[in-house]
Amino acid sequence: MRRTIHVVNLDPAAEHFDYPVAVDIRELISLDDVMEELELGPNGGLIYCMEHLEDNLDDWLTEELDNYLDDDYLVFDCPGQIELFSHVPVLKNFVEHLKRKNFNVCAVYLLDSQFVTDVTKFISGCMASLSAMVQLEVPHVNILSKMDLVKNKRDLEDYLNPEPRALLSELNLCMAPQFEKLNKALIDLVDEYSMVSFIPLDLRKESSIQYVLAQIDNSIQYGEDADVKDVANGLNKMGMCSDLAVCAQTSPTFAFLLYCCVLCMLVTMVEEHNHVKYCLSSAIILTILKH
Repeated sequence: MRRTIHVVNLDPAAEHFDYPVAVDIRELISLDDVMEELELGPNGGLIYCMEHLEDNLDDWLTEELDNYLDDDYLVFDCPGQIELFSHVPVLKNFVEHLKRKNFNVCAVYLLDSQFVTDVTKFISGCMASLSAMVQLEVPHVNILSKMDLVKNKRDLEDYLNPEPRALLSELNLCMAPQFEKLNKALIDLVDEYSMVSFIPLDLRKESSIQYVLAQIDNSIQYGEDADVKDVANGLNKMGMCSDLAVCAQTSPTFAFLLYCCVLCMLVTMVEEHNHVKYCLSSAIILTILKH
């Protein structure tokens, strides 16, 4: 995807990775060691590990993250147990710690597309996602993962663009009559507030990956400062007036970037004629100032 990312593993039960891991919680604590020494089960041991991480945010984690620059792209791979997002404050406190360190944070919630086989499971996935959204209080992107493994994608179309009345009718057919009011409340919650929607992710299609990445980038405003600097540097290299380059560095608005992109394309076309080039620069500056 033409960018460098750094993966941070926060799952103390992870065993194998097909990609390099920059920071690993298992260097701090291991689930197997906790289960053996404290005689805890998998869920209890996992919560103990995450609480231990919370106790070491200012020491271990901060020291690890200090190695990365402001524009570095970090992906925190979290455990999949829903109780960590809905019942205990560990990950909420972890996110708050990142925000205090001036990280732009976006939560990416993955729901296995093969799990969504009927309306009851779809509503269950929506409620689990909504629970995480409310708990973490950060921009949220919901993804239907493993779409490349789904044999009949038409079965999921109703859940990518859900029609409330059809969902309610189907839900009422699946459940006892006494749950009709609850069903309507759940469907209204999903529909009226547009709180939960899912983006399909097919790893075989680059366009699908690009679209998901664009949604995440937009949520964390990734690359906005870099884009402004790149435009300014490009203008300087082209020999454009210094005032325009300064404006590009100090005005990171979408309209201005759009003007700069148009300017760069036009300058390329007329760069052999210096007098045209500088006239064009002045015209663009005047247009920007008017807006």
